[in-house]
Amino acid sequence: MKQRVITAVVALIIFIPIIVLGHVWLDIAALALGIVAVSEILVMKKRILVAGESIIAYLGVSALILPDNWTGFLPNNVNQTFIFFLFVLMLLLVTVLSRNLFTFDDAGVIVLGMLYIGIGFHYFIAARAVSLSVLLYALFIVWITDSGAYIFGRLLGKHKLAPRISPNKTWEGSICGSLSAIILCSIFVVFYPIAGYSLVEMIFITAFLSIAGQFGDLIESALKRYYGVKDSGKVLPGHGGILDRFDSLLLVMPMLHLVGII
Repeated sequence: MKQRVITAVVALIIFIPIIVLGHVWLDIAALALGIVAVSEILVMKKRILVAGESIIAYLGVSALILPDNWTGFLPNNVNQTFIFFLFVLMLLLVTVLSRNLFTFDDAGVIVLGMLYIGIGFHYFIAARAVSLSVLLYALFIVWITDSGAYIFGRLLGKHKLAPRISPNKTWEGSICGSLSAIILCSIFVVFYPIAGYSLVEMIFITAFLSIAGQFGDLIESALKRYYGVKDSGKVLPGHGGILDRFDSLLLVMPMLHLVGII
């Protein structure tokens, strides 16, 4: 616990100024986080981190993470989606050049990982471009839901939520985590309103995003269980890897776009 607390404090000291400053500082941070997250999937797949397919994966996820306007210097018919597709084609080409030492299945896992991570961190940047309060709102949903689920799950938890995927999670913890997020984030939006949305609308949106965040957590738990690892990585002592810390956010951020806030 001491190690977890120290890591959390140091991470917040670094992270908070970056999200406050935004712009290029947040772009760089999101790129770094995305590349590390992809490398964690590559390690689970037992791929060499400096192999050709790994370099392609880093470039592909970076193409997705960067803000929409980064392709402005390219011809009009070359957009972000097309550039990502070129990296997908490169991965498929590696299957041929490696004579199937790198397989179609391997390429599929990496492409799915790039999409999952790249789009999540892309909307992380986009949320900050809308406003600092929108990004903080999303972060608070994830942090409060996680904390509430952990605390109330330990106090009240009796019924397992997904025992084959994440044995420690309970329905009681999940529900109380979402209720905690709804109450505390409603207070937040009273003081820092999201433009164009009433308090009642934000209550329903918060509930939806809190549930989405928990699904993000479960998706990453399923990934780890499939590959037989406890943590996605070791970059954050006491907390695991980047995927362990940002799993919920990777689903919450695109859902912010779905509901129209981003």
